[in-house]
Amino acid sequence: MTTFKITVLKRMSNQDLADEYCGVDAEVPCPHFDDGQEFILEPGGPPEGFCGWAWNDIRQLYQVLRNGGSTPSMRDKNVLVACCTDGIRPVAFKLERIDG
Repeated sequence: MTTFKITVLKRMSNQDLADEYCGVDAEVPCPHFDDGQEFILEPGGPPEGFCGWAWNDIRQLYQVLRNGGSTPSMRDKNVLVACCTDGIRPVAFKLERIDG
């Protein structure tokens, strides 16, 4: 059985956009993750506690890996890098297919 892992590569922030468009209580960078945090994917959906918005953004690339696909731009055919689409506090993720 193949195992999949998601690693939080980098939480970013666009403080200038937060200052202009968000309220004073905007949390920047994303408060849902920590850099280096890892999640093991179980069949059937996102890892427990994973941000639903982020999962929706990266789910299609997870499906590519799950179905044996890859992209030519990546050095390792078992790794994809994806990002959530939050313009104020985007998060970059490494999606990894681990032989199990």
